[in-house]
Amino acid sequence: KDIFEDSIPGISLEKAQRELLNNRKATHTVIAIIDSPIDKDHEYVKDYIWVNKGEIPNNNIDDDANGYVDDIHGWNFQGNSQGENISFMHMEYTRIIRKFDSLFKNKSSEEIEENEKDTYESYQKAKEYYSDRLAKSKQAEQYYTMIYKAYYKAKDQLSPYLKNDFSKSKLDSLKNMHSEDKPLQDAIFNYNTFSQFTSEEVIDISYIIYSNHIKVLLNTEYDEREKKRDNPNDLSDRFYGNNNVSHSLDILTHGTNVVAPMINYDSKNDTIRGISSSNRIMPISISGYGDEHDKDIALAIRYAVDNGAKVINLSFGKRLSLHKEWVFDALKYADEHDVLIVSSAGNNSMDLDVVNDYYPNDNVNNGQEVSRNFLLIGSSSFSVNDSLVCNFSNYGKKDVDIFAPGEKIATLLPFNIYTYERGTSMSASITSGIAALIFSYYPNLTAAEVKQIIMESGVSFDIMVKKPSASNEKELVPFSSLSKSGKIVNAYNALLLAEEVSKKKKRKKRTN
Repeated sequence: KDIFEDSIPGISLEKAQRELLNNRKATHTVIAIIDSPIDKDHEYVKDYIWVNKGEIPNNNIDDDANGYVDDIHGWNFQGNSQGENISFMHMEYTRIIRKFDSLFKNKSSEEIEENEKDTYESYQKAKEYYSDRLAKSKQAEQYYTMIYKAYYKAKDQLSPYLKNDFSKSKLDSLKNMHSEDKPLQDAIFNYNTFSQFTSEEVIDISYIIYSNHIKVLLNTEYDEREKKRDNPNDLSDRFYGNNNVSHSLDILTHGTNVVAPMINYDSKNDTIRGISSSNRIMPISISGYGDEHDKDIALAIRYAVDNGAKVINLSFGKRLSLHKEWVFDALKYADEHDVLIVSSAGNNSMDLDVVNDYYPNDNVNNGQEVSRNFLLIGSSSFSVNDSLVCNFSNYGKKDVDIFAPGEKIATLLPFNIYTYERGTSMSASITSGIAALIFSYYPNLTAAEVKQIIMESGVSFDIMVKKPSASNEKELVPFSSLSKSGKIVNAYNALLLAEEVSKKKKRKKRTN
């Protein structure tokens, strides 16, 4: 939608398609989605998945000699060559405690050597974040374990009577027939209580997820790289994983969420208005429950660059980074090869200018940027009032480059399911789609130029908005103060500016 035509602060995509792109041909642009696994066979997605033409499918040979065997549709860094895959991994602060506990445990800052001060500070932050998360995860584990056990105990008690028919009429009949049987009445009550508010599938998945918070995410004794069989401290140990980019879709849905806004599938399901049918999706799996490992992030970026991606979408984030230098080097590598990286700003209502330990990012302690090709995206809503910025969104005049729609975004779940989502992940996806759209029509533009085009062409809103916060008391600030550009992305304006920049480059080239 368009703010002037529709009074909705959208990205003016319909206007751009109608006035600027009608009957124009576009080249295919590859967007690498570095995220959790993607349902590449989803009816909405399957025709837009990148195909590695250098590989012969399933011959167990690395035909294109890129080091990754049978990477037909991307790569899964969360598995091994035997086909085993990983859904749960450490939080970053768990990794830091695991690595440095023997060095810093029970030591005061006065006992730390000067060259170890920064590492010690990260260790102290890690302990703080770990302690806070452990308490919450224990509480959640107890809650979901209680539900799981009570539900299945009730179901086991009722099964002999109902013979797998748990319909309301059968339960009501059983309740009336055995009105004096208190254990049976309790079982009927418990079954009705849980099944009324959720499904058996959700009960199972919630139990699995929150029990693994304790078993894996926060377990400093757990070896999260055992299945991968790589050396996590050696970036040159690159060739691990497998080609299964669609594993564990029953519990890992985020990657599939992210795909929809980038592509424009002409189907009967018209609730999704994706950005372009010329975009192609390269799935690269590094995410699950827990925090992405810096080694996997860095290698995934390099894989995307080496295999032809023009845009890389990173819809994840974490507090602290154990090997941020590996990621910085990967950002520079992408910059050197003219690839744009779009990243979500995170959903913690934080001022990233103050909180300087959020990653991925393209600077050190809010200082100089390490590359010219990195966009950090916050979330805007559909309301042109003081709620224009989504309250969950991170923000920052130094760190967050621009905002994009992130509230009630029509998207996908695995297994041909359609849904709505919110979050800066959706905002990053929309921005990645716009970037790829620009490259599709103006391939002579560089990644740095497209970044500037997106930032400069956004729409400004001269209004006061609620600054995102966990507090009930909201501070009103100028919308322009919450990001570097002070704007919301706009496809129509971006394409107009891209046309202008592209023509100037062509004229300059002819003159020279």
